[in-house]
Amino acid sequence: MAREFSTVGVVGLGTMGAGIVEVFARNGIDVVAVEISAPALERGRATLKSSTDRAVAKGKLAEADRDALHERVHFAVGLDALHSVDLVIEAVPEHLDLKQRIFAELDRVCRPETILATNTSSLSVTEISVATSRPNQVIGIHFFNPAPVMKLVEVVRTVVTAPEVVADVEALCARLGKVDVTINDRAGFIANALLFGYLNHAVGMFESHYATREDIDAAMKLGCGLPMGPLALMDLIGLDTAYEILDTMYRRGGRDRRHAPVPLLKQMVTAGLLGRKSGRGFYTYERPGSPVVVPDEATPLATDAAVADGARAITKVGIVGSGTMATGIIEVFAKAGYEVVSVTRGMEKSAKVCEAVKTSLNKGVVRGKLAEADRDAALGRISWSATLDHLADVDLVVEAVVEELSVKKALFASLDEICKPGVVLATTTSSLPVIDVAMATQRPADVVGLHFFNPAPVMPLVEVVRTIRTSPEATATARAVCAALGKTGVVCGDRSGFIVNALLFPYLNDAVKMLEASYSTADDIDHAMKLGCGYPMGPFELLDVVGLDVSLAIQRELYLELREPGFAPAPLLEHLVTAGYLGRKTRRGFRDHSHR
Repeated sequence: MAREFSTVGVVGLGTMGAGIVEVFARNGIDVVAVEISAPALERGRATLKSSTDRAVAKGKLAEADRDALHERVHFAVGLDALHSVDLVIEAVPEHLDLKQRIFAELDRVCRPETILATNTSSLSVTEISVATSRPNQVIGIHFFNPAPVMKLVEVVRTVVTAPEVVADVEALCARLGKVDVTINDRAGFIANALLFGYLNHAVGMFESHYATREDIDAAMKLGCGLPMGPLALMDLIGLDTAYEILDTMYRRGGRDRRHAPVPLLKQMVTAGLLGRKSGRGFYTYERPGSPVVVPDEATPLATDAAVADGARAITKVGIVGSGTMATGIIEVFAKAGYEVVSVTRGMEKSAKVCEAVKTSLNKGVVRGKLAEADRDAALGRISWSATLDHLADVDLVVEAVVEELSVKKALFASLDEICKPGVVLATTTSSLPVIDVAMATQRPADVVGLHFFNPAPVMPLVEVVRTIRTSPEATATARAVCAALGKTGVVCGDRSGFIVNALLFPYLNDAVKMLEASYSTADDIDHAMKLGCGYPMGPFELLDVVGLDVSLAIQRELYLELREPGFAPAPLLEHLVTAGYLGRKTRRGFRDHSHR
C-alpha cells in the first residue's frame, strides 16, 4: 500500500511554487507554504489568491471550495515550519548551490521518514540529493506551468531513490489527478530535453534575420497546431530561466551545440529583456507581467500595406501537377475567385484531378461550408489541359509535381520558354533548394517558393520562400496572393526545411534518439509533449502520420545542408524505414496500426 500524505510542505512561492500549493490544497491536502522573508511570503499569498479568484470568476471553482482551499494552507517564513510534514517540494530558482543548501537544511529539519522532492526542470536530482544524509528519499517531482492546469508530472528517480518512494509519489500524482511519467535523472528529463533544443533553434533563426519573430511564431502555430509560437513561449517562460535551462542542459547533456544558448539570448538577459515578466523580450508587452502584446519598432505593417507596394496583378493562375497537393491548390485558387488552368501529363490524369476537386467541393457543400452556387462558380473557373502551352497567358504558375530536382528543373526551363514576361513562377517544394529550380530559367528574379501545407484547402499557412535572386516584387506578389487566398504567408530565406520543417524535424529526431537510448517509452514521451507542452500530437504519433520515410528524407536534407552533428538521423529511424515500417500507411511504424 502506498503511504498517505496528509501534510505537504512547499518551499518557494513564485509562480510555480504557488501553483503547486494550489494543486495540493485543491485536492484536500494540508500545505505548509514557506518563503525566505515576509514580503516574499505576501507575494506568494497574493499569487495564490489571484489564481483561485480567477478560477471562481471562470466558474471552475465554487466560492466555498476556494475558501476551504485557503484554510488548508498555512504560510510561514523559514524552513523550520516544515518539521512535521510528510513530503516537501522545493520550487526555488534553478541554482544548484541554492537547492543544495536548502536540501541540507531540510535534511536537518524534517523527520527521518519525510520524502524530499525538487521541482527542478534541468538540474541533476542526484547532485541535489547528495547534500542530504537520505539520498534514497530524494526524488524529482517536476510540475508544468501553470501547475493547477497542466496534467503532466515528470517523476524523476536517481540511481539510489528507493522504489517505495517512487511508488508513493506515483500514487500521490494519481490522487492529484495528474498523469505521471517516471524517468531517470538526465539533463532536461523528457519535455525540456525535447522542447529547449527547438526553442534555441528558433532564437537562432531570428538572430540570423532568417525570418521575423511574427513569421516564425505564426509558422509553428499554423503549420503544427502548437498553442504558442517558440519566441512567444520563450517570453512566457522567461529568457533568464530559458538561458539557465539551456546552459545546464549543454553542460550536463554531452555538450550538444544545439543546447548552447544562442548569443542573442545572453545579450537580452544582460539587457534586462526577460520576456513578459519584465514587459519586454522578443515582443513588447503592455506592462511587466501582462500577456498583452503591444506594437513596437519591429512590428510589421499590416499585410495589405506591405504587399500593395510592388505586387503584380494576378487574375489567371496555372497549376502543374496531379497529386494531392496540386488538387488541393487548384481548389484553393478556384474558390478564391481566380481563373485556374490545371495542367497534367495526359487527359486521363486531368479527369482524375477534376473528379477529386469535385468530390472535395461537394463535401464542403454537404458540411454546410460552401454554397452550391459557390461550388458551381469555382468549378466554372477551372479549365483542364494536358499541355504546358496553355499557360502562355497566365499571371502566376504554381508547380506541384514530384519532389525530384531534375523533374522540376526541366519543367521550369519549359515554363521559361512558354510564359509571358513578368509571370511569377512558384514551386511548392518542401525540401529542395528553390534557387536550383530558379536557375533553370532565364528569369530567376521571378521565381519564388510557395510551400502549401497538406491538406491545402484546410491548412492556413503558406511559406513564401525568397532566394537571393528573387525580386522584391515577386515576394510582394506571393504575399498578396496568400492574403487573397485567406492564408497566412510567412516569408523566409531559401534554406533546407524553411521554417516549419527546420524546427519540427530535429525535435522529432531527438524524440527517436531518446527512445533509442531506452530513456523512456514512446507512450510516455508522447504523453509528456501533449500534456506538458500542449502539443496536439506526441512525436511518435506525428511520425507515424507523416511517414517515417518522409521524415527520414527531410532529416537527411537538413543534416546535409547544415552539417550539424545533432541533426544526423537517428539510427532507429533508418532501421525502421529499411524494415518497411513506415507508419500508418504500412500499418506499422513506431506503433502497430494493423488493428486500428
